Amino acid sequence: MNHLLSIKDLTQEQLKDLLSLAKKIKANPAEYRHALDGKSVVMLFEKPSLRTRVSFDIGINKLGGHCLYLDQQNGALGKREPVSDFAANISCWADAIVARTYLHSTIEGLAEHGSVPVINALSDLYHPCQGLADFLTLSEKFDDVSQVKLAYIGDGNNVTHSLMFGAAILGAKMTVVCPPGHFPDGEVVVQAQALAAKHGGSLFLTSDIEAMGEQDAIYTDTWISMGDETDMADIKTKFGPYQVNAALMEKAGANFFMHCLPAYREVEATAEVVDGEGSLILQQAENRMHAQNAVLVTLLGQ
Repeated sequence: MNHLLSIKDLTQEQLKDLLSLAKKIKANPAEYRHALDGKSVVMLFEKPSLRTRVSFDIGINKLGGHCLYLDQQNGALGKREPVSDFAANISCWADAIVARTYLHSTIEGLAEHGSVPVINALSDLYHPCQGLADFLTLSEKFDDVSQVKLAYIGDGNNVTHSLMFGAAILGAKMTVVCPPGHFPDGEVVVQAQALAAKHGGSLFLTSDIEAMGEQDAIYTDTWISMGDETDMADIKTKFGPYQVNAALMEKAGANFFMHCLPAYREVEATAEVVDGEGSLILQQAENRMHAQNAVLVTLLGQ
């Protein structure tokens, strides 16, 4: 493991090792207080962020490392200076690059032209750090994640892609329910289905919310992605039937609700569900730091 660009690049053993290490770091943070002694990590962010920026910054500090945050006041990476030059220059000083970008090709360019590990903190295609935190959260609720039935409802996006890959590699059962025209990327679906078949899992996609069946956990995301200017009235008309509410949770027999945040109550999910007893949203948010720290220790640890 030289980088973390997508969960699909991990073997089952690597994914399970990351989750196991994350649990150890979470349970015994003092043991890893010097894991990144003398290491510096540059964070390149094209997009606004709360959880990703804070969890990486504080997490790196808890491991004894140094974090430098760079936003892109001059626009996307590659406009002022080629991505290749960014990567090569930062590699002269830093020990790793964490990047949150609009285009996944930018992440790939940083990995190709740099000489230090690159961690994808979000791109248009994947959100592997979120996916790792989500499966860490599920593994804290279920002894055997391969037996988990996870449903994702809403807009097929970068989070969906990472969840599909994680579930497939772990051998879990995942159902994706999206309005017509809002399914995940077709190539990603084919790759995830192949991984699921290899590891004994399953991936089922449908637009019919009545076909979802029984689930252990239901996951949703915002109906409108960051920067999307689609009219909200049109969005609500198309996505309204896919709102996660108490009746849907009860019908599916789902004990847990998941969301990568930010959540818009009474839009993609009701406040009753978002703030309910079975909501795992804050556990997911906390686990961002522990999962990312496991990645950092794996890539950079002494």
